[in-house]
Amino acid sequence: MPPPTLVDLSIVDFSKVPVGIEQIRQVNAHRHEFEMLDGIFYVNSAERSAVGFKQTSMQDFWVRGHIPGRPLMPGVLITEAAGQLCSYVYRTIVNREPGVFLGFAGLNNVKFRGAVNPGERLILIAKAREERHRRIVCDTQGLVNDRLVFEGEIIGMPV
Repeated sequence: MPPPTLVDLSIVDFSKVPVGIEQIRQVNAHRHEFEMLDGIFYVNSAERSAVGFKQTSMQDFWVRGHIPGRPLMPGVLITEAAGQLCSYVYRTIVNREPGVFLGFAGLNNVKFRGAVNPGERLILIAKAREERHRRIVCDTQGLVNDRLVFEGEIIGMPV
């Protein structure tokens, strides 16, 4: 049985995107095909959490080669998308120091529970659990159509 979501999604307004791609670009350095975060629906500074999304499409670079005839969003890109949301949480809530880039330092307890197909919206949740001077640990989840498809712990390190 999947765990409950890290954020109560009933309080999130999915019809509004208060943090769009331009605001994300002011915080995260990723560009072009490696922008895995299209928008953020919800940020809670007190809980150190955020809910964002990646809208997949048939034009995404991975579709052609990641299982021709049955394309699936690669797990490594799902974790990258979640990591980019963790980076946004870190850079806007935890450490607002300009010029800091949060890189991957590790992944723990990652589970894939379902597929993300082209055309589906991957809802991402990140919640900072542990913060130290040289690292942050976030619990993350990914959902498609209210179904948990990914969960894991992402460790980030400022570089």
